[in-house]
Amino acid sequence: MSQPPGSERRSHLTLNTDGKRHPLENALTVSALACGLIAFVSGLIVSAHVVATWAGVAGFIGGLYAQYVSATTAERSLNIVAIVASFVGTAVGIYHGGFIP
Repeated sequence: MSQPPGSERRSHLTLNTDGKRHPLENALTVSALACGLIAFVSGLIVSAHVVATWAGVAGFIGGLYAQYVSATTAERSLNIVAIVASFVGTAVGIYHGGFIP
């Protein structure tokens, strides 16, 4: 069965919900999310407190800047997840020993 003209199937997993490209904003959002997840996961490991603390600080600051320059609601939603994960990872990393090994 063929599709009617003009009805292309779009991916539902996108940060560009307004139809425009935002490569810088998307890269900032994804990197902040990656730092936040690294901080959160390594914060659960006591011996990885240095990684958790530094990745959390980087993710928190990067997430705040990404939130400041974000263009779409999808980016803003992931930025909040990244900021919270970074904060929790930093807090747990500081609890387990902090910035210095």
